[in-house]
Amino acid sequence: MSEAPEVRPPVVTPVRVVIALCLVAPFVAMLWVGSYAKTDPAFIGVPFFYWYQMLWVLISTALTMLAYRLWQHDQRGRKGAKGGAAQ
Repeated sequence: MSEAPEVRPPVVTPVRVVIALCLVAPFVAMLWVGSYAKTDPAFIGVPFFYWYQMLWVLISTALTMLAYRLWQHDQRGRKGAKGGAAQ
């Protein structure tokens, strides 16, 4: 019989929690329609309903970029810790 490889649970770190929040926030904001299903306040004649959604396009982009940068930083830190312990 062969032994099954040891399965380790995923590591939850504060950085990974921030990454998850950055990626989940736009979904929550867009799925909570009651918070933005109105016409006032208008911005340059555009009803709130439309400019709020367009604003979230920009916010989502920024949050996704932040999550990606944090993920890269986290992965570099894990590689450094793993490589540093082996040497």
